[in-house]
Amino acid sequence: MVGPGPGPGGGAALENANPLIYRRSGERPVTAREEDDELPDSIDDREIFDLIRSINDPEHPLTLEELNVVEQVNDAESTVVVEFTPTIPHCSMATLIGLSIKVKLIRSLPERFKLDVHITPGTHASEHAVNKQLADKERVAAALENSHLLEVVNQCLSARS
Repeated sequence: MVGPGPGPGGGAALENANPLIYRRSGERPVTAREEDDELPDSIDDREIFDLIRSINDPEHPLTLEELNVVEQVNDAESTVVVEFTPTIPHCSMATLIGLSIKVKLIRSLPERFKLDVHITPGTHASEHAVNKQLADKERVAAALENSHLLEVVNQCLSARS
């Protein structure tokens, strides 16, 4: 998405100071079938999107939905595939955005789901390196052991006031 933001002691320049903002799609109505505890509750593409749409951009006071970052969500046989597109090709926050999406899904979905979170092909200068990091379970686990990084991810996942 965008580069390092203003730190506690100063203000670094934004990589994408004026991102294009999109309208939110609105909440999905809950059906009677979804509320019926007696019926199996499958998880569809829209439900996956609903889980990640409100993730905050690490730098701007906007959500991934408002920045149109989440391009495609697929759910097939306990595998969830999420493609996301950073707002600029050299976005330094792409790994953090992908990690935030992955953490939100890990925390929200049953363990049976296999997650594939990656950058839309051809949309980022370092897509191969970022995708490799996001696909590596050990790297993701190590990243989440870093208390500072975990705090930043949790800020991305928290509701804005």
